[in-house]
Amino acid sequence: MNINAETEADTRAERIDPALAASGWGRNGSKVRREVICPGRIQSGGTRGKGLSADYVLIHKGQKLAVLEAKRAGVSHRNGVGQAKDYATRLGSRFAYASNGLKWYQVDMTSGAEGDLALPFPTPDELWDLTFAVQNEWRERFGAVDFETDGGKWELRYYQHNAITAALEALGKGDRRILLTLATGTGKTSIAFQIAWKLFQAKWNLTGEPTRRPRILFLADRNILADQAYNAFSAFPNDAVTRIDPDTIRKNGGKPPKNASLFFTIFQTFMTGEDEPVYKQYAPDFFDFIVIDECHRGGANDQSEWRHLLEYFAPAAQLGLTATPKRKHNADTYAYFGEPAYTYALRDGIEDGFLTPFKVRQMASTIDEYVYDGSDDVIAGEIETGEAFTEGDFNTRIIIQDRELSRVQEFMRLIDQRQKTLVFCATQDHAALVRDLINQVKEGSNPNYCHRVTADDGAIGEQHLRDFQDNDKTIPTILTTSQKLSTGVDARNVRHIVLMRPIRSMIEFKQIIGRGTRTFEGKDFFTIWDFVKAHENFNDPEWDGEPLEPEPPTGPRVPSDPPTVVNGEPPAPGGDGPDDAPREKIEVALSDGTIRKIRYVASTTYWSADGKPISAAEFLKRLFGDLSVIVGDEDQLRKVWSDPDNREHFLGQLSDRGYDQDRLDDIRLLVDAPESDLFDVLSYILFTNAPKTRRDRAEGVREGRIDTFDEETQQLLMIILKAYEADGESELATKKLGQFLVARYGSIGEGKEKLGGLAAVSAAFRKMQLTLYAD
Repeated sequence: MNINAETEADTRAERIDPALAASGWGRNGSKVRREVICPGRIQSGGTRGKGLSADYVLIHKGQKLAVLEAKRAGVSHRNGVGQAKDYATRLGSRFAYASNGLKWYQVDMTSGAEGDLALPFPTPDELWDLTFAVQNEWRERFGAVDFETDGGKWELRYYQHNAITAALEALGKGDRRILLTLATGTGKTSIAFQIAWKLFQAKWNLTGEPTRRPRILFLADRNILADQAYNAFSAFPNDAVTRIDPDTIRKNGGKPPKNASLFFTIFQTFMTGEDEPVYKQYAPDFFDFIVIDECHRGGANDQSEWRHLLEYFAPAAQLGLTATPKRKHNADTYAYFGEPAYTYALRDGIEDGFLTPFKVRQMASTIDEYVYDGSDDVIAGEIETGEAFTEGDFNTRIIIQDRELSRVQEFMRLIDQRQKTLVFCATQDHAALVRDLINQVKEGSNPNYCHRVTADDGAIGEQHLRDFQDNDKTIPTILTTSQKLSTGVDARNVRHIVLMRPIRSMIEFKQIIGRGTRTFEGKDFFTIWDFVKAHENFNDPEWDGEPLEPEPPTGPRVPSDPPTVVNGEPPAPGGDGPDDAPREKIEVALSDGTIRKIRYVASTTYWSADGKPISAAEFLKRLFGDLSVIVGDEDQLRKVWSDPDNREHFLGQLSDRGYDQDRLDDIRLLVDAPESDLFDVLSYILFTNAPKTRRDRAEGVREGRIDTFDEETQQLLMIILKAYEADGESELATKKLGQFLVARYGSIGEGKEKLGGLAAVSAAFRKMQLTLYAD
């Protein structure tokens, strides 16, 4: 076959596959696989940005040793080098290869050495030895254990594989403090499960010899997190898994269980007991491996009781899991565990398409701050004329129910009230007030539409949360909380997060955002309704950047008091506990005149390619630059836009640059042209042409410009113009023509017969668009 006639599939089958097979790839446990690295950023309308797939990933003993990018024989073998390097970087592979089947190129991603490669291709063992200069027996034992994928029903994502490999490598080297930092919603529990699975099956333990299975402890700070983890470990034998909880201890005569391999508990249970803390009933060297979930929440705090617990089990290898890479507010966590073995950031998850992107709606109002001028009624407490209150004072020092009602009315007016929503409030009392206000203004009639879930709500609150998490249930639709739902709650279909209290730290801000990032079918984005200027956190230079160096903890360690029990379970550190000691709060009822003056101004935050917030002006400047690359002049834009197929290709180019339909709709608003065709919006940005409305353009066609068509065709085009005027240029896509024919005539065949054939209809459809955009 002439090489110029070969397809890439031909080259792979006839040239590359045989070369790999000749070197032993695909035999004796080695694997050759095509891997979808990521599906691409989620965009509006159920579409995605460009995904990434590696042609060949070469795996041996559980390690992804190399990536090979293939090109057809008729092009240069170097064409795939850039892709191969990118994929190897993402997959953590030592080597990247590119080939057209005739020539081969090799890159060592560690040393930087690269150049042409002469066949034969390295064998699996040769590539293994090149990758690992220092051999490790545990690395090979771990590699001999396959991941547990429920019979191949699911596969690990590339970053999960990287995180697991990094943790196992650290354990194999003898490290005893390991940290994994991955954004909320990226599957930290699944990662912990796979690590535990490998350790369990390989019989890794602290003796250094595979003589027994390890004893593994999973520590969380809330029962719901421990329950989620316990359920996720269902692939282990039943007798290998147990809970350390009050019921189990009571049934065991007051003693915690010890006859198992995997133990699940919460810190609070472990630190309490009648005569001594439960954890002290285990020998310090009882556990081989301890997983600390959400470890930033206090588990490594130098002055916390939790730290005493971890130090008690000092012989064990300890793995910290966290979603917060910042160290300004959690330096002790990083000082205790050290540098993360692996990090996968929020922006990476969104760009890869594993997490849902979000919009931030800034809800500024005329009552964000309050100054008492004597015109409003003081119901309780004392207040002086001229006394001022800022956001942090509301619902802690001063309560103005009318203010809270106005905020509830505003976001309830703007959201789809059928979509699941979390509302974060200042205190548990505030969460109860907001719950009641939501139920008072809701459009539906279900009394369980909105519930509060805080520590005070106990078991019934936990049930409300489970119902909310159930994607098959629509009630409750909204939950209010203060602290409890800020971390670890796996509710995939959250569409709105409403912030009605100040956010104390970047850690907390990222945790709350994480409540909405989990993906769900039909969920293109979620919205943060920000009443408290929390969006200013995005301006923090630490936002989703690289971790800072930890500052060493200072000051003596001070033993903490035993945790207070609330509803049978101690409160989580930093979470919902009882409100502060009762004190008289100021309560004010606004006068009718003050209420009438409340106004809200909503604006949207825009984002650059690197995940940083930018102003509307900067956003438009960036768009101008991107448009200038693909549009030379006004005539070219008009020519491209007038043809439906070329227009679709052009919109695809914009989408690849990050301008999906939602962003394009936002641009209409930015230039104050919500009723204009996108053509006019882009023409205004590029060439400062005054935008016409869609109605103006449609009228121009109706007024005598389609009279060259027969009556039946004119009637169809009138219908299409009406749809365009109402819903925009998307109604002019080629795929829409068939839908119009079916809607008017019952079938495409009947429409063709009425209109003189599909070619004639299509020609009229295109000619009408040329007329529509003629000037």
